[in-house]
Amino acid sequence: MDAAWPALERYDAGGWMLRASSGVTQRANSIWPRDTADLSREDLRALLGEARTWYRRRRLPVIFQVFDGQRSAALNGLLDAEGFTRQSETLVMTRGPVTGTSGQGALEQRGVEVSREPSADWLEAWWEVDGRGGADALATAREILQGCPSIYALVRDRHGLPAAVGRLAIPAAGTHGGVYCMATRPEARRRGYGTAVLRALLHAGAEQGLSGYWLLVTAPNHAAHALYAAAGFTEAERYGYRQERARRAMTGC
Repeated sequence: MDAAWPALERYDAGGWMLRASSGVTQRANSIWPRDTADLSREDLRALLGEARTWYRRRRLPVIFQVFDGQRSAALNGLLDAEGFTRQSETLVMTRGPVTGTSGQGALEQRGVEVSREPSADWLEAWWEVDGRGGADALATAREILQGCPSIYALVRDRHGLPAAVGRLAIPAAGTHGGVYCMATRPEARRRGYGTAVLRALLHAGAEQGLSGYWLLVTAPNHAAHALYAAAGFTEAERYGYRQERARRAMTGC
């Protein structure tokens, strides 16, 4: 997952990976606490202090990407004591390899544009649905996307306008692919466009010989849960973001 959405700046702080990308997306501007289970409270506090200094220099908030479970209990306890908020609960869903993609399966992919680079139409459609910020933020997001070998899919509506898009990230070191950036324009929803994009990406992954897939979806997005479940995905884990509260500057005389 880290390799599929690579931050533009990274720093290994003794078991924690600090990531920054000018504030564009939480994943690329958060701490991945890879090793926490065996750290003492004092070690965790020391790492937190180092992380605060690192992010302060970049004028970014301190955000952790923390998975559920006992392995994160000590870290969550510290973050609770420090007043960190909880945000964006996210499901990690997985499925095994796709089979039977020849013949009829290939016919189902007709009408979906598949490429190795995000086209201008792909970027515009994705950013309209999921984007935060202007042209500079989009340029940073594109750099993140292209930091990992990927396949991009786009389907158009009957007027030829981009209706839905998606991305299959294929980290060089892995045999699994990650489905990202699934986005359907509001006026094109509930017409099967998202399903067509997902099928095309899974078909493309099968042609690459991938042995499995993962995707990330926010907990409240029940419509997406149903789409992914119908495609054979099941929940494997959950994570959320823990963000430090802004400290108010002193005012008055």
